[in-house]
Amino acid sequence: MTLRPLREEDLDRVMELEAELFGRGAWSREVYLAELALPGRYYVAAEEDGVLVGYAGIALGEDCEVMTVGVAAASRGRGVGAALLTDLLDRARAARARHVFLEVRSGNDAAQRLYRRAGFEEIGTRPRYYGDEDAVVMRLRLRSGQGDLTAG
Repeated sequence: MTLRPLREEDLDRVMELEAELFGRGAWSREVYLAELALPGRYYVAAEEDGVLVGYAGIALGEDCEVMTVGVAAASRGRGVGAALLTDLLDRARAARARHVFLEVRSGNDAAQRLYRRAGFEEIGTRPRYYGDEDAVVMRLRLRSGQGDLTAG
């Protein structure tokens, strides 16, 4: 598996995976085009044998937000999601971020396990965030900041 920046020419494959992975919650090509053009955004692709099998993105800043992580069903359980997440977190650390936040479907136990193994902790829920399902809000503390009352 290799990681590289996600490119506009990858979007046909990303749209296939979005439909497979997220159904009605899938992002459109237009959303991805806008995301790829925004400053402070970083998107990465995972390839196996020249085929895009996963992708992920993060909004960088003092407090970062994981925007998406998607792995083709046939490639799950082989470390693709962990590699993508590690790459995003490396970018957040390089940006000197204090925290990384994300939302994950309350019923997506595999993703929650991945995030917990990376050090994320549950900090709340967003009822019906996905329409039919609640979101679990998770946070990873990378460093303490001035005035951070939650730092320990």
